[in-house]
Amino acid sequence: MTLFNRKIADYDKRIIFQKQSRVSNGMGGFTSTWSDATTKIWARILPTSAKESRLSDKETMTVSHTMSIRYRRDIRPSWRVKFKNRYFAIVGMVNPEEADEWLDINVLEVKK
Repeated sequence: MTLFNRKIADYDKRIIFQKQSRVSNGMGGFTSTWSDATTKIWARILPTSAKESRLSDKETMTVSHTMSIRYRRDIRPSWRVKFKNRYFAIVGMVNPEEADEWLDINVLEVKK
């Protein structure tokens, strides 16, 4: 049994996976940068939960989503997902039924 009823027409969002790299800052330290690791991939994005909290006297909204794509072996949990001008941290990946057909990626977005 898969997590979602999958219809290819529902895969109507274009996402990009990005990987982090460290670049020398010229003073003996490093700066982290993100660069595209994939081209745009068709995905289905479903919000799964939202939580509001107070952090350092600021209201913060954390929203979790499940992004589903066709199965790929090259996606890494240390990467992040870019969708339009939004960024999502990968918190888990599931290969439903170990069938290598789909990849369900659980992500978190923090809105300040």
